[in-house]
Amino acid sequence: MNKLLVYGIFIILFASSCASTKNVNYFPDIRDVTLKEKSFAPEPIVQVNDLLSIIVSSSSPEASAIFNAPNESASVTSSAAVGAANTLTIGYLVNQNGDILFPVLGQIHAAGLSKFQLASLLTQKIIDRKLLIDPIITIRYLNFRVSVMGEVTRPGVFTTPTEKLSILEALSFAGDITVYGKKNDVLLIREGDKGEKLVKHLDLTKNDILSSPFYYLKSNDVVIVESSGGRLAKEKSSQVIPIVFSIMSFLIVAISQVKF
Repeated sequence: MNKLLVYGIFIILFASSCASTKNVNYFPDIRDVTLKEKSFAPEPIVQVNDLLSIIVSSSSPEASAIFNAPNESASVTSSAAVGAANTLTIGYLVNQNGDILFPVLGQIHAAGLSKFQLASLLTQKIIDRKLLIDPIITIRYLNFRVSVMGEVTRPGVFTTPTEKLSILEALSFAGDITVYGKKNDVLLIREGDKGEKLVKHLDLTKNDILSSPFYYLKSNDVVIVESSGGRLAKEKSSQVIPIVFSIMSFLIVAISQVKF
């Protein structure tokens, strides 16, 4: 009976170990290789509530200064992702109508344009009004952010000064997928230019994710890591094991009493 107890404990611990180590590796079948297919970061499109840094330069710094006033305090101090609470608040905010309030030029509709298109629009308006000679306009996003939820160590909204963020980098900001998360079923929710929602299931155990058009994220993307159910199984086993021990202990005592 003592051997039976030991065997029972071993079986329980073995099953628990198997459940907690399942699907913990990324790309388990990948080998040393050079991937010929490239994955390009999607061109960001300006949306409502975007915060933009718009730098105007020309041969006359004094004349350009008026356009750069909203950016004077919008300095980026770190290349690492930071929490939403630290999001920069200085810059050109795209209002609910999709417009920005630009010095001298007034309301400029920005939503739905790429950075290149918006820069071209502003450049042309400045030239048409003869405000500057040969202006150069540089635009960056100040609130490029993604949300990571589900079975990750630190779920949250992450803001980064870079506009090229892969799904693996986003997961690393969130502390990686836990051992209870499903790497082969990661949900990506992306909002389109017209407000439509795209839902895509991604398998991070397959090599082709590296060349997928969804490898690089867009601002406001939501990444949700599905649960494998291992956490619930562990909680249930933690409740069942004491009961099993109690029953087996009772049986041992009962049998020993009968033999006696």
